[in-house]
Amino acid sequence: MTGFGSANGQNDRFTASVEIKAVNNRHLKVSTRLPDVLGSLESQIEKAVRKTVARGTVSINVRFSPVGQASRYQISSELLTAYWNQLKAIGETNGVPLPDSVNSLLTLPGVISDEMSSSLDAKTEWPFLEGVVTEALSGLNEFRQREGESMRAELEQCCQQIATNLDAVVERAPEVVNNYRDKVLERVRELLGDSGATVEPDNLIREVSIFADRCDINEEITRLRCHIDEFLKVINGPTSQGRKLDFLSQEMFREINTTGSKASNVEIAHHVVEMKAAVEKIREILGNVE
Repeated sequence: MTGFGSANGQNDRFTASVEIKAVNNRHLKVSTRLPDVLGSLESQIEKAVRKTVARGTVSINVRFSPVGQASRYQISSELLTAYWNQLKAIGETNGVPLPDSVNSLLTLPGVISDEMSSSLDAKTEWPFLEGVVTEALSGLNEFRQREGESMRAELEQCCQQIATNLDAVVERAPEVVNNYRDKVLERVRELLGDSGATVEPDNLIREVSIFADRCDINEEITRLRCHIDEFLKVINGPTSQGRKLDFLSQEMFREINTTGSKASNVEIAHHVVEMKAAVEKIREILGNVE
């Protein structure tokens, strides 16, 4: 499920800003971006996410800075001067002109230092940062719950569509055997013509019974109704169970497909197509469900 959450916090020493984004994924993947000095807290942050999110690609961006400090980075003028003097001496010796600026020197080791790294203990600051992360996760979940309500309504509508078409199939099913019996009798009469031969009732009953057994869909109908009831129960339950819903949708499709294969009837086939379309929509929606 997609979602977004953010939070800001401040204590007497530091300010923290956390942004969390989530996109669809069948599995849980957590990506964390935070200052190097907080690198040791990456596993803690991921653990906090896993307590709340079960599926999806979750990206976390953490900004952390000291209170009241214009910049956490400091330039070492002494080291920069030393680098410049060395470069100047090398240039005079080899007849190479000096660069127009010192920009290239700023990337040399030690020229720019992170003042926060010397004053920050990641383990000590974790309780403060954890609170901000938790608040951002709460906002993420509120976003996802609103989206989930919309998807739940769509899933219920799809289940109702399947149930309505299934009722039509149940109503139509008894006619399949009767129509087959009438067609067999009509065909036999045409073949016998004026020969005077007759069809033994036992033979006709046997033929129709074999067909009736072959096209019987009562078991499929019963199982499909059970799957629909269980599906509705899960989506209206207290927790999200995307994997179970995936399984139930597969089983619904299986029963619908078998029904279409066994019931040789044009009208039933039309209802089967409608039910398959509803299941495909369910599968599409479930790709976004945790």
